[in-house]
Amino acid sequence: MALGTAPAPYELRFDAGRICLDLLATTHPVERLGSVEVLRAWITGSGLVPPGTPLAHADASWLVGVRELRSHVGQLVHGTSAPTTRPYDLALARVNDIARTAPPAPRALRAEDGTLVRELDGPPECAALLGAIARDAVELLTDPVARASLRQCAGDDCPIVYLDTSRGRRRRWCSSEVCGNRERVARHRRRTAALARG
Repeated sequence: MALGTAPAPYELRFDAGRICLDLLATTHPVERLGSVEVLRAWITGSGLVPPGTPLAHADASWLVGVRELRSHVGQLVHGTSAPTTRPYDLALARVNDIARTAPPAPRALRAEDGTLVRELDGPPECAALLGAIARDAVELLTDPVARASLRQCAGDDCPIVYLDTSRGRRRRWCSSEVCGNRERVARHRRRTAALARG
């Protein structure tokens, strides 16, 4: 990928099970939200806004706000073992404060074929989108069933946290195609090397 170009859409992942967790995944393996253009793609891809929603008014301040919220959500998700520390309390207060802002108002419109489609009442503001992400984090972290389903990927050096909704709660990787495939290839190489030595 050329320097300064946006990552391909497939590099933005939406498989963690919650919008707030998908946001956390934008830091791995490198910073994914490196430009406003990519942020716009992430906002649409995450489902925060319907496809085709105009986001031309998004600017660098949106990027700062989203990254700041991502940092706070990360502290809460990863810091659940030590929820009595000052940084945890500050992150919690900030997420709660951001969650007070109402998310963008949706409305149903009749499409040309007669089906109903979702559209926003107007162009979304950054604070409203941040509010939607923060509310998702609050709902996740206050739901004991969802919280018990949080898993960290078993892949080497993969910090991605996801919601395990698999049958039997046996999902091991953030993505079977990414980390799962890497693990299978590594396992195969180890077996081949052991056979060659043996």
